[in-house]
Amino acid sequence: MTTTVAAQRRLVTEIPGPASRALQARRANVVAAGVSSVLPVYVSSASGGLLTDVDGNTLIDFGSGIAVTNIGHAVPAVVDRVREQVGLFTHTCFMIAPYEGYVEVCEALAELTPGDHEKRSVLFNSGAEAVENAVKIARVATGRQAVVVFDHAYHGRTNLTMALTAKSVPYKHGFGPFAPEVYRVPGSYPFRDDLSGEAAAAIAIDRIEKQIGGDQVAAVVIEPIQGEGGFIEPAPGFLPALSAWCKANGVVFVADEVQTGFCRTGDWFASSHENVVPDLIATAKGIAGGLPLAAVTGRAELLDAVPPGGLGGTYGGNPIACAAALGSIATMRDENLDASARRIEETVLPRLRALAERTGVIGDVRGRGAMLAAEFVKPGTTEPGAALTARVAKACHQAGVVVLTCGTYGNIVRLLPPLSLSDELLDEGLSVLEQAVIEESSL
Repeated sequence: MTTTVAAQRRLVTEIPGPASRALQARRANVVAAGVSSVLPVYVSSASGGLLTDVDGNTLIDFGSGIAVTNIGHAVPAVVDRVREQVGLFTHTCFMIAPYEGYVEVCEALAELTPGDHEKRSVLFNSGAEAVENAVKIARVATGRQAVVVFDHAYHGRTNLTMALTAKSVPYKHGFGPFAPEVYRVPGSYPFRDDLSGEAAAAIAIDRIEKQIGGDQVAAVVIEPIQGEGGFIEPAPGFLPALSAWCKANGVVFVADEVQTGFCRTGDWFASSHENVVPDLIATAKGIAGGLPLAAVTGRAELLDAVPPGGLGGTYGGNPIACAAALGSIATMRDENLDASARRIEETVLPRLRALAERTGVIGDVRGRGAMLAAEFVKPGTTEPGAALTARVAKACHQAGVVVLTCGTYGNIVRLLPPLSLSDELLDEGLSVLEQAVIEESSL
């Protein structure tokens, strides 16, 4: 079925419509119940920042497939390269018979990621796979075992990355036992801890040194801005202090930039906002315009410490995904999408702050670039307002705007629009969100 995407938000049925409901009924018979969907609307086509469903409704996309389609949907530079590559070959396995696209992606990563040191990369399929392999590399390179992660962290759904992830339900509950030698310490959550970055880092470092020992730690793994845990942006100074401690103690500093990477926060990588240079950086999501690709990039001596055959995977760096990544990176460069992310921030943050002032149900507005969030609370308190958050999200969905929620307490509305989203669609989507908050908070 081919559907033309309308150039604007358009609702022709209720959300979800009859065709989506019919597909949902079919899904219930064959798809595992453990796979959930935020919005039971079945997409037939997408373009730019718009999704069209099987009922002909067109929705504004403020989710980007969880920060994957940073460049927008169906972008020609990606579509054309993918079509060309499919016509040449779809797979050889880079570990069997290599190809240029894999090398080109690694060259681009060496150029784009923070730091001017000599770098190496290895390609995988998902963010969890990248994070897991970063830990493997750090353990081999240091000869140590302990890995330090943080409260509210999310790093994936594999056994090791579940151990790294903080939130139990739905990500960990019942799935144990988990990988050992993973230690969790407090992070920086300015809205709730009221600490400077340096003070929060001192608490974390003290916990590491007393309970683990700096000489036992292989890696500190951290999201420069926490994603699923609540779009928590650490206080200034937190990341540089941790990075400096890692350097002084021979610990590998791993930045999980799976969600923050590729212009999402207004720079190519969020680590750069405070001039932090990770030893290893894990990327995925926004790298390939919607195709599955991930990477670990970092100091040459760390990646080269792993002997031949120690890293890889059958589909890692698939040639079609590499072609998509090269088209995606070219689009980010050509369209200056880091600047577009900053434009989105300049539009969204003032409106969310005004909404917070008007309604009294938003305790904190935060984020960078096009990775922005509102934390809902019960009026006059910092107690999480999860029920209101769910109602606001549902109201937005029914009005044709896709927003996502997140957070340890389930009280965050997060906004991840495509960086190429027009000013008109951004304004319209924000108006829908504002109306939803005003109406739902008055109930």
